[in-house]
This record gives sequence, C-alpha cells and structure tokens, in this order.
Amino acid sequence: MRKKTVWAVLLIGVVLAMSCGDNGEKHAQQHIKMAQIALQKKNFSEAKLQIDSIRLLYPKAFEARKDGIRLMQQIDLAEQQRSLAYQDSLLVELGKVADVMKQDFVLEKDTAYQELGIYFHPSQVVEKNLYRSFLRAQVDEQGRMILTSIYSGQRNANHHAVKVVAKDGTFAVTPVSEDVWQSSDLGWKTEKADYPLGKDGGVVAFIAMNHGLQTMKVEYIGERSYISQLRPADSEAIGQVYKLSQLLSSIEEIKKDKAETERKIAFVERKIKENK
Repeated sequence: MRKKTVWAVLLIGVVLAMSCGDNGEKHAQQHIKMAQIALQKKNFSEAKLQIDSIRLLYPKAFEARKDGIRLMQQIDLAEQQRSLAYQDSLLVELGKVADVMKQDFVLEKDTAYQELGIYFHPSQVVEKNLYRSFLRAQVDEQGRMILTSIYSGQRNANHHAVKVVAKDGTFAVTPVSEDVWQSSDLGWKTEKADYPLGKDGGVVAFIAMNHGLQTMKVEYIGERSYISQLRPADSEAIGQVYKLSQLLSSIEEIKKDKAETERKIAFVERKIKENK
C-alpha cells in the first residue's frame, strides 16, 4: 500500500509539473521545505524521498536541484553523526562488559617486546601445566584467539593436527597446523601446534558447544597416535576464552566501523564547505 501511495503522489506531481508553464521551480521548492522539515525530525528516508522527487518531477528546476544537493549533504552528515553516536555508545557498554570479563583471566604482557598482551584462563597458565599434554587457549587484546595442542612425553608424536571426539561420536578436526614447534629437555619431548580461530576446523566452537554436556577426548594426529581425555577444566577454559575472543573481536570491528564513519563525516564536511 505504501508503494502504491508513493507512486500515486509522484504521478500527481508529474501531471502538475506538465501543467505548469514554468520549469516547476516553485513546486520544487515546496519539496525542499518538506525535506528540511523531515531532516529536523531526523526522518532521513522521508527527506531523501522529497529530494529524489525533485529530480524526477522537475528536472529543469535547476536552483531547487542545487538546493537539494546541498540538503542531501546535510542529510548524509546527520546520518553519519547518528551512526557515530551509536557506535560510541556501543563501545562504552561493551567496554564495561569486557572490563568485568577480563578480571577472570591472566594477562601476560612484556612491554619490552609485546605490543599486545595475551589473556589466558588461570587454570592454563604455563607454570601450572608443565609436562602435560592438553589443549590450551589464548586470546590477544584485539580478540585474536589461538588454540594450541601441546604434547608432552618421552617420545615424539610429531603431531600436526588434533581431532576432538565427543561421547556421542560427533567430532571436529583441525587442519594441518602452519605453526609447529618442538623442544627437548633432558630427554623429555614437548610439541606445540597452533590453530588460529577461523583456521581451527571448528574445533573451538565444537568444544564450547559440548562443554558440560558430554565427555570428550583428544586424538593427536601425526607420525604416532596419541589419545587423551579433554579435562573439564580445559574445555571450560577454552569456552571462556572463546567468549572473551568474540567480545573483544566485536569491539575491534566497531572501532573499525567508527573510524570509517569519521572518515565519511570529514569527507561530507569538506563537500559542504566547498558548496557554500
């Protein structure tokens, strides 16, 4: 019904424009006034519709069309300013949530060589997990999460991926890691393979989804097979880091959107000055 009404109004306008002896400047200026009123009420869609109708109904009303271009820039500026205000409010609210959530994690950061700190769940800090095979999660201050499979034993497994299997038989498998590291200390072997979130084969989400619902085991895939149970404390830690990662990533995306909005505002303001 709304589309029919709009087209009916435009059709009437066309008829009026054709019946006018002049270029329709007087009628076009009425649309400018209605657009200005709509802008004051922050009804941006209506304001744009009024300006668009000038181009359609009164193509020869050059002064009104110039006024419409200037007014359209004001509308664009108002829209971007509204977006900026919304983004600022979101950053404030999400920042408060993040500050509370961060209190449940340990931040490791050496300012001498690290630009970004790394958050670990307290149960998975290095000093509590020496000589243990397990899955560890970490996330940096910008929300980039990495799942690490750590193998520790007297013989190397030379693993490069892991498969997490739930009690009901469902599973998720990482792709081959692009970052594998090995070391040996007095004959004790340690291996680490990293899987950034998004390149983890859905293992992180699988663990987070099944945590607390059923037991899971971890199969290390490599030259030698090795299987261990995924401890509830580890699956809990991975799930909590995943939540923090999602929150921090959202904040970073909003920051990027805000920067783009600020660039658009600066551009429109320059255009407004040029058209004065």
